[in-house]
Parts: sequence; structure tokens; C-alpha cells
Amino acid sequence: MNFPENLLYSKEHAWLQVDSTIGTIGITEFAQSELGEIVYVELPRAGQSFKADEIFGSVKAIKATSDLFIPVSGKVIEVNSALTKEPELVNSDPFIKGWMIKIEFSDPAETSHLLNAEAYRKLTGL
Repeated sequence: MNFPENLLYSKEHAWLQVDSTIGTIGITEFAQSELGEIVYVELPRAGQSFKADEIFGSVKAIKATSDLFIPVSGKVIEVNSALTKEPELVNSDPFIKGWMIKIEFSDPAETSHLLNAEAYRKLTGL
């Protein structure tokens, strides 16, 4: 199981890559492996704003549907439209091709409550 060191993680199994005031968000390899084969991804439109821990979309797998919780507040500036036609990218490449949204942070300090790779690994028990 992969836990990239350059990412931050939420207890709800989202990852966040920080680049100045922009954050890229997806779900972790652990989360997608627990869900199984993902067949549909519902994401917000660019321009929508969310507060930390709000639901920003959902993923439907063969086994279950799961809400997606945004780890920090911000405005969606880009959505990974490739997931509309290829939702399985979340399974095959959750950290690169399977990213979900990019946001502009409302408050970059909100990242302080997120976990580093080691803490997230411990949370998952792996």
C-alpha cells in the first residue's frame, strides 16, 4: 500500500497535495481498496465552495456508495473530467490520474489538522 510522503491525509481517507494556495484532492489507495471497483464518480462543478468536512461528491463502487468529505475549505477551480468516462482511474492510479478536484484554499492554516503519511499509515493499521 502506497502512502506518499508529500501528501497530507484526512481521517476520512482523502489526500491533499498542497501547492501554495492550491490544493489537489483525491481518495487514498487505502480508501479505494476498501471500496472495491469504482464504477461512478460524482464531483462538484468548478466555482462551488465548500467548508472543511462538507460532502463534495461521492463514489459508487460495486459494493457500496461512499460520500467524499473535503479536508479543507475552499473554492473548486478544476474538476478531473476524465473520471466521468474512466472512474476506474481512482482504483488504478489514485494519486496521479485519479485525482478528483483542485481547490483554492479559503484558509491554508486548516491543513494543520491533517495527518502526515506516517500518522495516516498508523490510522489505517498498515
